[in-house]
Amino acid sequence: MNPPPPSIDLTPLEGKQTGAAVQQLVGLMQRLLAPGGCPWDREQTLATLVPYLVEETYEVVDALADGDPADHREELGDLLLQIVFQSELRFSEGLFGIDDVARGIVEKLVRRHPHVFGEVQVSGADDVLANWAKLKAAEKAAKAAEKGQKKGGALEGIPRTAPALLRATRAGEKAGAVGFDFPDAEGPRAKVDEELRELDEARARGDAEEMARELGDALFALVNLGRKLGLDPESALRDATDRFGRRFRHIETSLEKEGRAVASGSPEELDRLWEEAKAQETPAAPGTGIRTRVP
Repeated sequence: MNPPPPSIDLTPLEGKQTGAAVQQLVGLMQRLLAPGGCPWDREQTLATLVPYLVEETYEVVDALADGDPADHREELGDLLLQIVFQSELRFSEGLFGIDDVARGIVEKLVRRHPHVFGEVQVSGADDVLANWAKLKAAEKAAKAAEKGQKKGGALEGIPRTAPALLRATRAGEKAGAVGFDFPDAEGPRAKVDEELRELDEARARGDAEEMARELGDALFALVNLGRKLGLDPESALRDATDRFGRRFRHIETSLEKEGRAVASGSPEELDRLWEEAKAQETPAAPGTGIRTRVP
């Protein structure tokens, strides 16, 4: 991995922030981890920090969804702390530090933007994504060869611990990038019906393991349908769960006013309250859904 050519000026642009305050965070973290620093911080390991990293990531996503800039800034700070924290632990092992992390991503972004920092010509975002995929694949192959490893397949690099819907989406994207994909949304839409039929057949046989497999196949088909429609299944399910929560809460509060629990409602009454809650909702504005595909 080579540093960017000296001819590339990466000095922060005039009128923009420079990141100087990040040095204060690095210095603060070093103080906390030094002898006489914070006992709790000094006890942490890379393994114990994993839950905090995951939690802070989701809190950033929540802040984005809520639309509060102050919350977003705060949660980004919490996430940045986790990056600095882990970097300092690795530095204490003599492996790398925060400068190496920043330098590495700078080098990667310069390499993967030859249309900005090189001579490559692109006609739009699709060309950028295609070039990005080729460069990424070449980098991974070179890294595997350097380590004496066999070349990985097209699905290499999808995090195993990623949320299942996200992992399925990325699998479909990566397979599609090498030519294994439906030409349009009609293919996965028909696949949804096929997998649901097979789920019904497994259900009729009472085979729990087969039902689980067919349910997974049906969910995967739905993910592919969303992907071909340009929709993010993760966001779609999150929104659906939010809607369910609001409607269910309407049922609860309506019955609570009568001193009753949800279990006391008849199916007809619960259906009526559900439709009542549904009718009170404001339809989402067109184009507000999160679209798929990022490098």
